[in-house]
Amino acid sequence: MHSSKLNKVLVPALFLLFATTSCINNDGCGQKPNTAVNQDQLQLDIEEIEAYLTENNIEAQVHKSGLRYIINEPGDGKRATLCDQITFSYEGRLLSDGSVFDDSDGKNVAFPLTRLITGWQVGIPLIEEGGSITLFIPSSYGYGSSGAGDDVPPNANLIFEVNLVRVF
Repeated sequence: MHSSKLNKVLVPALFLLFATTSCINNDGCGQKPNTAVNQDQLQLDIEEIEAYLTENNIEAQVHKSGLRYIINEPGDGKRATLCDQITFSYEGRLLSDGSVFDDSDGKNVAFPLTRLITGWQVGIPLIEEGGSITLFIPSSYGYGSSGAGDDVPPNANLIFEVNLVRVF
């Protein structure tokens, strides 16, 4: 995947999210991801994700928000707070057909965690620097009913493989 994919899908959504969830101070910040979403859609998303996990014999942990995840490597460094900037590599796929809609093209990228989708804001703090995680993100914590560009349709549940390189 080319960096233009990153610019077309992830970056516009990041700026939109940043405008609605920015942190006021950076002292560990005490900020929490906004998980106040349409509960009916979230329930539909969770049912689809659970069916996928069952069908593929995948055992994932369940966060209290409803996010499903697998910690592949816990890491051994600093744990991110919502107001930290993180460096990471990733691949994003649609749960529906497994197609890759975005990735970092084998390169590390850096963004404030507040500028990433809610699913990342919930999931990334579960690992430390050097860790990796698979996130099964309900559409409600992803790109929602708007989708993202031509590659992520409305209400698409997502799978992200994320390697957390650095927290600062």
